[in-house]
Amino acid sequence: MNDFTRWIDLEGAVNVRDLGGLATVDGGTTRFGRIYRSDNLQGLSERDVERLVAELKLRHVIDLRSGPEVFLEGPGPLTRVPEVSIHHLTLFAEGGRHTDAEADTIDADRVLPWQERVEDEKLAELRVTGFYYGYLRDRPDSVLAALRAMAHDDGAAIVHCAAGKDRTGVLCALALEVAGATREAIVSDYVATGERIDGIMARLRASATYRDDLDSRPADDHRPRPQYIEQLLEVLDDRFGGPLGWLADQGWTDADTAALRSRLRD
Repeated sequence: MNDFTRWIDLEGAVNVRDLGGLATVDGGTTRFGRIYRSDNLQGLSERDVERLVAELKLRHVIDLRSGPEVFLEGPGPLTRVPEVSIHHLTLFAEGGRHTDAEADTIDADRVLPWQERVEDEKLAELRVTGFYYGYLRDRPDSVLAALRAMAHDDGAAIVHCAAGKDRTGVLCALALEVAGATREAIVSDYVATGERIDGIMARLRASATYRDDLDSRPADDHRPRPQYIEQLLEVLDDRFGGPLGWLADQGWTDADTAALRSRLRD
């Protein structure tokens, strides 16, 4: 990573980038080196772990995957690093046999909401936005806990799910909104995942957890579309006066806002 790119190239993850360097509504930019976003961290190499923990001072991992995903993928290498705290905060309202130690499948329709072909673009937009809003409706407790974990000031934090696109994209959009990023910057960060979509799909297909729930469509069909995150933000604007209004209704405080802004702003 340097001042000219937000991407962080690792051996065992492909969709890793810094939330720094994004434009804010007051003419500034978000701060580098505080919060990162990523796809699944199960495949990190020893060199990756060393870079994240020693060089980038990673101290908090916010894992948004479901219980079955975590169980089926097994403990990742960062779970064995004493300096790092793992915050497992699923965005799904889990229940039943697939949330315990006997989990043997994932709910692909929620984990990979973009994996089923929808021919009509408007229907696709509504479908994905519905899943995104479902994260907030079903698990506001996890959303607030994740944002608060991002605000811890004892080192860097990284938030991830499977692809680092949908669940991670929604949480990062909220964090950037709290930090005062422009809507244009928030959308730009969301669609940046498309630059790494080939590698993301290859990683998902290499895992037995996700392989059977991915079809053979070209990777470009899975590319994030700006209207998906724009529509979610518009829903929050219309119903709550914006993302901060929704957060406040769930118990988010001015002190929470100040803490997260201090992390992401100079």
